[in-house]
Amino acid sequence: MADYVVEFGKDGQPLPSDGRLDAAAFHRNHEPIWAVLGPRLEGKTGEVLEVGSGTGQHVVHFARSAPGIRWWSSDFNEIHLLSIAAWRAHAQLPNLQAPLRVDLSDPDWWSGVQAQGPRELLALFCANVIHIAPWQVAEGLFAGAGRALATEGRLYLYGPFKREGLHTAPSNAAFDASLREGNPEWGVRDISDVEALASAAGLALLETVAMPANNLILVFGRP
Repeated sequence: MADYVVEFGKDGQPLPSDGRLDAAAFHRNHEPIWAVLGPRLEGKTGEVLEVGSGTGQHVVHFARSAPGIRWWSSDFNEIHLLSIAAWRAHAQLPNLQAPLRVDLSDPDWWSGVQAQGPRELLALFCANVIHIAPWQVAEGLFAGAGRALATEGRLYLYGPFKREGLHTAPSNAAFDASLREGNPEWGVRDISDVEALASAAGLALLETVAMPANNLILVFGRP
């Protein structure tokens, strides 16, 4: 397992017999996130990929909420992939595809996805990943997004961010400090640095949406 992966199911609790892991964050944020994604995807068709799907609960909720879209999930961690598959089997949604193994630290990850599934993406969704991973993962995410998104495609990036070097809340500053203490390569990212990655990939920041608990959704697309 790559050393940047945060692994669910390692909290000392017994693993569920069917493999379905349960993330507390899902219960807090899936409805606010869908309140942003839903209207922007309404009436559209195509393929949407979630990268860093974790337990797999978000993609199940999204696929159930937008049955006209073909949904894909992915992760690099084997336990997560088992959980995603278990949630998919439990949900029995015809528009939810089998999970893909994706390593975002590889800037060519999109080639591997294309070999297994979608040819281009209506949207790419990534939640709570780039602050708990080395910067190389953010670089890889945008390198792939620049190739994967259709002309009107969007990348939705959810999580905590800094603005012009400043945290948006004291709680985010404390969270950032705790992340960096545990791994100096982790940390809350600055929007300007993320925008620079987007620009190098032919993308631009189109929207910034405030979310509960001092999080944001950054929406990227072709300028």
